[in-house]
Amino acid sequence: MHKRFQFILVVGLLVSQVAAAQELRATVSVIANQVQGVDRKVFVTLQNSIKEFLNNRHWAKDAFTPAERIECSFLLNITGTGGTGDTYKASLTVQATRPVYNSSYATSILNIQDNNVAFRYVEYQQLEFNDTRVAGNDPMAANLTAILAYYVNIILGLDYDSFAPRGGDEYFKRALNIVNNAPEGKDISGWKAFEGNRNRYWLQDNLLNAKFLQFHDVMYQYHRQGLDVMYEDVNKGRAAVLNCVNMLYSIHQSIPNSMLMQVFFSAKANELQKLFAKAMPQEKSRAAELLAQMDIPNAQKYQQMK
Repeated sequence: MHKRFQFILVVGLLVSQVAAAQELRATVSVIANQVQGVDRKVFVTLQNSIKEFLNNRHWAKDAFTPAERIECSFLLNITGTGGTGDTYKASLTVQATRPVYNSSYATSILNIQDNNVAFRYVEYQQLEFNDTRVAGNDPMAANLTAILAYYVNIILGLDYDSFAPRGGDEYFKRALNIVNNAPEGKDISGWKAFEGNRNRYWLQDNLLNAKFLQFHDVMYQYHRQGLDVMYEDVNKGRAAVLNCVNMLYSIHQSIPNSMLMQVFFSAKANELQKLFAKAMPQEKSRAAELLAQMDIPNAQKYQQMK
């Protein structure tokens, strides 16, 4: 039985008639306010094509029921055109959530912006992706689907990690396969280690690097032993989350300023502040001290918890 099926059956969210469904419930928005001289219908069809690509394709090995589908959003902000016809430059913001046991609350598992998106799209062109031929026949056209598929696998990996110890490894490896076989071209970037320290290469590298092994324990304990038990014992759940903060601090001391930690706090900063706002003074002070050191952009927010 698929682990998400087990979870949602327990919390009473499973629909009565079980039927196989795709894994994502993705909302897609394509914004092109900065682009001039292009028929706006192109971006409408692109938005519909991406939505169909994400929602109508089987991505995981397990069969998901409709109630299990992962809520996520993809915002493609097209900032300009490329050097040739039908090519575009854009940023992509990807967000995903996971339900919390016995509540209506959904916790963020991913909130990331990728500013290195370049692609070719011709109106009504079918979006295609093949794990064995990631680069396809046209690298610029394939770059869009490769990026989308990469983030789908990151979402699946993080989701699986949050339900089972090391549950996401298979999907992080699929993301690695996309990185290793990614399209190449002068206008394509984000797939190589030397192109920066905050890109698609480094995220999957961190997720599969043995130095970050403890991060996967954090993902499981934070969600299953922390958030998921808060409905019956808030203090017990919060204590588990504080233990996760300690584990993250251990990672931070060994590997400061990693992309993986930045991605984690981008998803969790607001939640962590709220979780510890009503904690006992000692817990609150400890959490604020460690979080401020690890997540400098939100340090002031954490310090206000004291």
